Amino acid sequence: MKTAIIIPARYASTRFPGKPLTLIGGQSMLSRVVDIARQAADNIDDIEIAVATEDQRILDHCDKIGVRGIMTSDNCATGSDRVLEAVEKLDSNIEFVLGLQGDAPFTPVDAPVKMLKAIQDNPDIQVITPVIRLRWNELDKLRESKKITPFSGTTAILNADGRAMWFSKNIIPAIRKEETWREADEFSPVHQHIGLYGYRVETLKKFTSLPEGHYEKLEGLEQLRLIENNIPIHTIKLDVDAGLAQAGIDSPEDVQRAEDILKEIANA
Repeated sequence: MKTAIIIPARYASTRFPGKPLTLIGGQSMLSRVVDIARQAADNIDDIEIAVATEDQRILDHCDKIGVRGIMTSDNCATGSDRVLEAVEKLDSNIEFVLGLQGDAPFTPVDAPVKMLKAIQDNPDIQVITPVIRLRWNELDKLRESKKITPFSGTTAILNADGRAMWFSKNIIPAIRKEETWREADEFSPVHQHIGLYGYRVETLKKFTSLPEGHYEKLEGLEQLRLIENNIPIHTIKLDVDAGLAQAGIDSPEDVQRAEDILKEIANA
């Protein structure tokens, strides 16, 4: 199955212009994500890697770090629209595409590998995405970060088969009698979503042709369009070191948190 990893990297972010070129630990965020893609691609046959952007400055940076850059439209409404446009320019024979978010520099390398293995093993999967079950201290940190940046961090509700039932920028589920749950388990019942999606290309085409969903618009989460249109989203659960679950970069305030995570890793 011919596969692509596309990294959407938009320069003109409303909340954080130039975000993909921001330095974290002396290395650009985009180059960190490209490194993750390259490590994942070592385990996969017949795969392409490319960055999809709307800005020449990011294309220039792609040349500098030795990855293919694809210029896409300024009018892409979501990262998935940008991924599809890049795939169509890259190779018409691609059957499966993984969109690796350019603002998630701590994405575990095994995430794309596990996603690709799952979709190869199960031809019924149309869309796949990873989640992480949060430890209680990680949930506490997420709650604190939301006091400053309430739209940083997305949580998910899953059914017994691992299918996503809902996503929210609020922390879900609410936890009645939380102290009892804390005493029973190191891990909370909250799953944090990692913004990494794998699509069969035909499903991605269908998704991007649908109008913006009502709840998608309210939450600012494009994956809700899939749920609102009864397109199932399969999840895989990742095991990550403590602290890495909340390492996406959504705002300038998150950069310092990322720097702190790097220091924790270096001192571990």
